[in-house]
Amino acid sequence: MKEIYYDAAVIGGGAAGMAAALELDSAGFSCAVLEREDHLGGILMQCIHNGFGLHEFNEELTGPEFAERFSAKIRGSRVAVYLNTTVMQLEHGEQGKTLFCASPEEGVLCIRARAVVLATGCRERNRGNARIPGSRPAGIYTAGLAQRLVNIEGYVPGSSAVIIGSGDIGLIMARRLSWAGCAVKAVVEIMPYPAGLTRNIVQCLRDFNIPLHLSCQTTSIFGSDRLEGVEITPMEKGVPRKDKRFRIECDTVLLSVGLIPENELSKEAGVALNSATGGPVADSFLMTNVEGVFSCGNALHVHDLADWVAEESRRAGQYAAQWLKGADRGAQIRAKAGANVRYVCPCKISLEREQKIYLRSLVVKTDAVLELRVHNRLIRRIKKVHVQPSEMISLTVSPKDLEGITPESVLDFSILLE
Repeated sequence: MKEIYYDAAVIGGGAAGMAAALELDSAGFSCAVLEREDHLGGILMQCIHNGFGLHEFNEELTGPEFAERFSAKIRGSRVAVYLNTTVMQLEHGEQGKTLFCASPEEGVLCIRARAVVLATGCRERNRGNARIPGSRPAGIYTAGLAQRLVNIEGYVPGSSAVIIGSGDIGLIMARRLSWAGCAVKAVVEIMPYPAGLTRNIVQCLRDFNIPLHLSCQTTSIFGSDRLEGVEITPMEKGVPRKDKRFRIECDTVLLSVGLIPENELSKEAGVALNSATGGPVADSFLMTNVEGVFSCGNALHVHDLADWVAEESRRAGQYAAQWLKGADRGAQIRAKAGANVRYVCPCKISLEREQKIYLRSLVVKTDAVLELRVHNRLIRRIKKVHVQPSEMISLTVSPKDLEGITPESVLDFSILLE
């Protein structure tokens, strides 16, 4: 078995992996990116719509253009890139980390590194996760798979479609299918509010006169060989109203029912996972409970924008470089998701340096107030024009905010409904 040594190994060659690797390289450390596909860029390569790069590059780009900006930087760096390479196992010990990999070109590889950055992205929830009853005909796809079929393979999956779930990929595919000549009959969302960004509701549904059925559950799928239709049941106060159910005829269903951080490899390596995010429990250095193993991007928690993925992953690369240099992470306090907050990431906050924090609301609220408290002591009070679960909230916490706070304290993030 061929053995190769690096200071750091980054698992995943999407925006997160490339951003982290570039920071490690610029800090003077040898670094390898391990990507199971035959190209860098990850899911960005099939996202041919624009809307990327506004924060990262100050211009609007498509997904492939956004990925190419980073790929060009990788080609101009000393970062080693292993494509078509799947990491089968991650082990850690006193001598560092060992990654067992397989690829058609290299065969079985053993890569040893002092630090590892998990940038494995996320995967889509499927019909099993959504627990939709009915028959199992052809014509049922996840939205991401349909996106690949249309944008990469050049196939339109059907002539008439219903999209179950209002996640951003599903909304974007409603527009894309319409452009391709497929009639999108409706988008069906079980919650009383959309799961996607407001801009996608406007640009992908309203601009194309596609109905959005909120507080509606998909209660059955019909068809034998090929999908023939779906049954939709409205919900009132959480209770299905069977007397109001209706059927929509279609030959295609796209599932856009959420994303899950991809962490099977992490879990097998002993990385503790956060039940609220599905990603690793990370401290202020974006380090997991396994010393020297860091996480970032959609593998850590699902982001709204690729720009935010790159931003967070650059910091992960910087933190990994500092750790390799022997830097002390310093004093930290625990971050807690309080009232009406689903999660706070990372799970620990430094008392000694400025830090970017991300969180998600559990409620839809206009003129909301976000409060940060330690033992009922008000640290900060932030007014938000609007909050909703589909739009991530970001803020910066500085040492000045936490003056006089001890490491045993807990910083509570709550959204007030007053």
